[in-house]
Amino acid sequence: MAIDLLKQQWKTMLENRNIAPDYREQAFSDIVKSYTARGRHYHNLEHLQELFRHSDRYQFQLKDKDVVAAAIFFHDVIYNPARRDNEVKSAEFAARNLPMLGFMPEEIQMVYEFIVATQQHELPDHPHPDLPWFLDFDLAILGADWETYLNYTKNIRLEYRIYPDLLYKPGRRKAMEKFLTRPKIYFTEKFQDMFETMARRNISMEINMLIT
Repeated sequence: MAIDLLKQQWKTMLENRNIAPDYREQAFSDIVKSYTARGRHYHNLEHLQELFRHSDRYQFQLKDKDVVAAAIFFHDVIYNPARRDNEVKSAEFAARNLPMLGFMPEEIQMVYEFIVATQQHELPDHPHPDLPWFLDFDLAILGADWETYLNYTKNIRLEYRIYPDLLYKPGRRKAMEKFLTRPKIYFTEKFQDMFETMARRNISMEINMLIT
């Protein structure tokens, strides 16, 4: 189950940190509660599990795996399709909770910046070397096989079901077209080699579906 695998990731992230055991468990429970809330069709525990699958695979490329792990756990902890500040709210939530989980101020600042970067999926000037990897983990779904990608788009649509097609389709199309205007969707050479071509194909096919 996803929750068991995530619990192990949580334990690994915190194993060398001085925290009260009851708070360790409570914080994890709060995260699980957020990601299993009603209406979470894509931004759920399975999404976290997928990001951890990538981070485990490329762990030797990462400079600070704990920072990446914390960013994964908290990056969608606040998710309301009716709002546009979910990333900032999630980053703020992380910044409030990470001190009690034994994270140092400089680590918390990095986690905050990582999460905020998922709003536009763009790199700031002089980014932390792990940020390109983290953003690519989050966007790996764009380069999945078509069946998986199509299921992803259906789940995203379910999350935004409060909006009629008249509003949803143009907004979604604009967001996806923005990816196609980039020289590269992915930031690391590894993800560019694996997923760039398929991601562009998937996005183009989705855009055509949104037009009809």
